[in-house]
Amino acid sequence: MSPTAPRKTGAASAPATTPPAPAGDVQQRILDTACQLFYAEGVRAVGIDLIIERAQIAKTSLYRYYRTKDDLVAAFLEREDKEFWQQWDEAAAPHAPEAAAELDALLAWVGERVARPGYRGCPQLNVAAEFADPAHPARAISAAHRLEQKRRLAALCKRMGLKKPEVTAAQLSLLVDGAFSSGSLLLGEGAGKVLRAAGRALVDAGT
Repeated sequence: MSPTAPRKTGAASAPATTPPAPAGDVQQRILDTACQLFYAEGVRAVGIDLIIERAQIAKTSLYRYYRTKDDLVAAFLEREDKEFWQQWDEAAAPHAPEAAAELDALLAWVGERVARPGYRGCPQLNVAAEFADPAHPARAISAAHRLEQKRRLAALCKRMGLKKPEVTAAQLSLLVDGAFSSGSLLLGEGAGKVLRAAGRALVDAGT
């Protein structure tokens, strides 16, 4: 009689499995992937299937967090908006007691931003240019961003005691938007110097 073979327990024979990623990690991976693709290639050029492939997720996972592509575009712009104002505040804070110095620092920061490698313009302006419908959620977020920028610049102009702060703020906003749209192509690493000089000229004209 042959010896009895050792019994295999269920624990020993069960295949190893990788626990599912936490829901927050999946959503973060979706948004990270979408943000990278939207910024690098444009919103209209990037389809949902490409996001799913790059994020390595199931289609059902994407639609669990974002019902439509428009929802994902809105989340992209909202995240960009939050990060933008956080960096704006960080650039301005050390110079806050003096409005003119604060504006100068902000324009220097804009120059550094547009000169960085891989810069493709302001996400808010880029997306707004892709959607003609003013009712599109992306346009609404972009419009709110532009208004906030002008509001902040107007507050600086008022602190500087300019005669027509709203007018100078509108001029400064156009200067900043122009840098975001084409500064990397036209100005390169010299963008900050040009912006600061132009900003001072606008302020001097408004005094």
